[in-house]
Amino acid sequence: MPHVERGMVVGLFGGSFNPPHQGHVLVAEIALRRLGLDQLWWMVTPGNPLKDRNALAPLAERLAACERLAVDPRIKVTAFEQTLGTSYTALTLDHIRVRKPGVHFIWVMGADNLKNFHRWQQWQKIATTFPIAVIDRPGSTLSYLSSKMARTFDYARIDEEDAGVLWQKKAPVWTFIHGPRSTLSSTALRAAADR
Repeated sequence: MPHVERGMVVGLFGGSFNPPHQGHVLVAEIALRRLGLDQLWWMVTPGNPLKDRNALAPLAERLAACERLAVDPRIKVTAFEQTLGTSYTALTLDHIRVRKPGVHFIWVMGADNLKNFHRWQQWQKIATTFPIAVIDRPGSTLSYLSSKMARTFDYARIDEEDAGVLWQKKAPVWTFIHGPRSTLSSTALRAAADR
């Protein structure tokens, strides 16, 4: 895991990054600015249980591509989940919580993941481990109203104007942050590369 100090506010942005693109950078920039983060960890997962493992580029390639894109020194590219031997977010967050007490973590995700968040293993545990910031993505703006996660934790949603103090709140708590959106997606980039 990247080095952190007690009292820091750190965003956790996990994903396959297969491949990483400027849409990921835009989410990172919005999260850094609106959440007041000291760091944002791009947690490049070795595998995603909800996606085709055969479609994943090798981890080393994805890490190198992320390093080239993530030029802001506050963005820390890491693949420590491979060392943990898990690709389940709930287990990863448990590990982080135990290993890094005194650090204020926020789970950061694109709104495109909100629609299927209830399919993640122990998704309700994830929502009660750290505050969550959902960053708007094209075609996903309404998912924060209709997703199972949004409906289940509707009582825990705070206004995006309070995003800067999200780290001070006890989970479950989440916010939906609107802002500039990129139409880029890893799926579309892979499809274009296959043509």
